Amino acid sequence: MSTDIPDVGGISIGILGGTGDQGKGLARRFALAGHSVLIGSRSAERAQEAAASIGGSVRGADNPTVAAEADVVIVAIPWDGHRSTLESLRAELAGKIVIDCVNPLGFDKQGAYALAVEEGSAAQQAAAVLTESRVVAAFHHVSAVLLLNPEVDKIDLDVLVLGDDREATDTVQALAGRIPGMRGVYGGRLRNAHQVEAMTANFISINRRYKAHAGLRVTDI
Repeated sequence: MSTDIPDVGGISIGILGGTGDQGKGLARRFALAGHSVLIGSRSAERAQEAAASIGGSVRGADNPTVAAEADVVIVAIPWDGHRSTLESLRAELAGKIVIDCVNPLGFDKQGAYALAVEEGSAAQQAAAVLTESRVVAAFHHVSAVLLLNPEVDKIDLDVLVLGDDREATDTVQALAGRIPGMRGVYGGRLRNAHQVEAMTANFISINRRYKAHAGLRVTDI
């Protein structure tokens, strides 16, 4: 892989839906990597409680404040609130790199399965709503359990990064590489985000069968 990646050390990171396990886990790892991290929630109080549970350089605020203040914003909100939340934050997110890691999944007695999305994927829905933002899809297959486990020093994982803006995808690849053991790998244009989001259902099935926290590695690069 090319080592010509941008320096992202000084970037502040906001996480919408940061009170959930995935959001808190990413916040914890980016804070450990030296980033200023802002956790967002509909409730500023809940966000502050979540931030306090992580400690370090993590702060909590309501979603509009986080969207406005952070340099790069990660969307880790539940799928059922995806569109409405992003619609309410169009102005705050304008001009920013927005990383969508939402997986539109359903669950029944047979397990997890991918949901059909009118725009093609959650990331494409985000791009359709946030027309003035630079939307990138990434961090779909990261285990929240591993992210939150203080005994896990390295996350053995490749993060597939998809988007239509080369500078934005380079930045997100570099951010993924800030977490020890993790690597950002360009995975194509945003139109290919559907199968990456949907693959999360496969990982859930793998993890249930093997009692594991499986991740993805891409060979030969």
